[in-house]
Amino acid sequence: MIAKITGGKGTANLIRYLYDTKKKGHTDPHLVASWDGFAPDPGRTNDVDATKRALVADLDLHVKQAERLGRAPEKHVWHCSIRATKADRHLSDDDWADIAHRIVAATGIAPDGDPDGCRWVAVRHAPDHIHIAATTVRADLRTARHWNDYLTADRELAAVEKEYGLFQVIRGDRTAAKRPTRAEQEKAKRAGQARTAREHLRTTVRTAVAAATSTEEFVHLLEHTDGILVDIRHFPSGDVRGYTVALDGDVNAQQELIWYSGSELSPDLSLPKIRKRLEATEPQHSPRRVNPWHQATAVAERIPHHLDGDDDAAAQAHLAAFGEALDALPLRAPQAIRPQLQQAAEAFERATHSRVQAEHQHARALRSAVRTMVREPAPKDGALLAMLLDAAILVVIAAHRWHQRRHHDQQVAAAQQTLIHLQAAYEQTATAPLTVLAQRRPPQQTVERHILLIRQAMPVHAEQVVRDPVFDALTAALATAEKAGHDPKQLLQQATDERALDDARSPARVLTWRVERLSTRPVPSDRARVARMRSAARRQGTSVSPAAVAPASQPQPPQARRR
Repeated sequence: MIAKITGGKGTANLIRYLYDTKKKGHTDPHLVASWDGFAPDPGRTNDVDATKRALVADLDLHVKQAERLGRAPEKHVWHCSIRATKADRHLSDDDWADIAHRIVAATGIAPDGDPDGCRWVAVRHAPDHIHIAATTVRADLRTARHWNDYLTADRELAAVEKEYGLFQVIRGDRTAAKRPTRAEQEKAKRAGQARTAREHLRTTVRTAVAAATSTEEFVHLLEHTDGILVDIRHFPSGDVRGYTVALDGDVNAQQELIWYSGSELSPDLSLPKIRKRLEATEPQHSPRRVNPWHQATAVAERIPHHLDGDDDAAAQAHLAAFGEALDALPLRAPQAIRPQLQQAAEAFERATHSRVQAEHQHARALRSAVRTMVREPAPKDGALLAMLLDAAILVVIAAHRWHQRRHHDQQVAAAQQTLIHLQAAYEQTATAPLTVLAQRRPPQQTVERHILLIRQAMPVHAEQVVRDPVFDALTAALATAEKAGHDPKQLLQQATDERALDDARSPARVLTWRVERLSTRPVPSDRARVARMRSAARRQGTSVSPAAVAPASQPQPPQARRR
């Protein structure tokens, strides 16, 4: 059910509209409920006009009394329309009467048990909706306290849907970016544009935020984007105070450019909020060269763990940073999958907002990796992009679960839509590199040994992994890593420990990309290998035998070799 609430000055005009049978869709207008159950009903009388006047006079009684005392509000009419969805069953007059009573009580128009509540009527002039008309002056001549009436009505309608077994409408939490108006949509359609100016500017600004490392660079990127006009406001000190953007050629009826502030595009695109996010970017001080695609993938793989934790502020920060990563991906993706990635980023934008306040310092590493990634040439091998997309899919699944637990309905729907686009992009990207990798399948003896290791490392998923068509690629990746000096058993254990495989449609593909990425790291020393094994054993509550932690250069006892 959906409510729409407006205000006005004339009670008579509203009643006239509600009982106008000449309007399309207005059939059999009649009262289903009123403040006392005895209001005159113009729809059930022969003298319609006189009854309308009587109804208006009854509704306006307290308004007239307040006017004589100089206490009546200028806009004293409260109008709430409530519409059922097409999927809902037919509701009776008694059902609608109950719903009307609940709405006026919830919104403060006529609270339960309050004899001085406002006067109101509920008119049904179509099968699928009612209109509640009320005057906002109470019997004690005070004005009704109905602040946030839309939110309270919406909350009550959500309860009504559950109790009546109706379709449950996806509801927001007022953190979404403002939707384009009907006028903006029609204007874009006339111009032959797929998106409105507001949507185009929002995407452009978000991409600039995802690529920038400072406020100055953010402004520079916007100013050098084709078709985008930027107006920067400064403090007397010269520091940037705020910004507005316009699409070149987007003018109003007076041929003036239409400017949008960042907050008009999206709640998180005001300059103070952008600056806060940019300040939470980890500088690169690594003494050795780190592949930013591997780094971004490694950080993304840890996000599901953060979302399963208890720190909501950190989780929200990771969602926001991940959204920036999706915004940046089209900049370095092949043209063929760019539309899918752009649609994924636009869909997930809704999933990055909630009432939870993000503590952005928790997501420094991902922002740093993404900003390094966009500054380098796009990789020619699709494996790096496929690797990151594989991790991104599981992040979105975890985000869906996180929002679902908190009843963030719109964000849940956004995550579902994102998943569709990411999976399509992944399938297009991963096929070629996985095929090339599978062609390097090692000898059967090596494959049999890898199967044994897989069964030891992940007994729950082992058979699913071995039967997967991608298994040849996995065993090829393990063989390559082993030739480079890595222990395949340790790689599999590490790949399994870092992220659960329950959410993956193809655990074999997840493991393949994980082994590929981990095998590019330097071969761990004996001391590091022992420390990692002991750490894994502590997490599992087991102990490590001396034979198991013996340095790799030392021969294992005969008994261990036989095993």
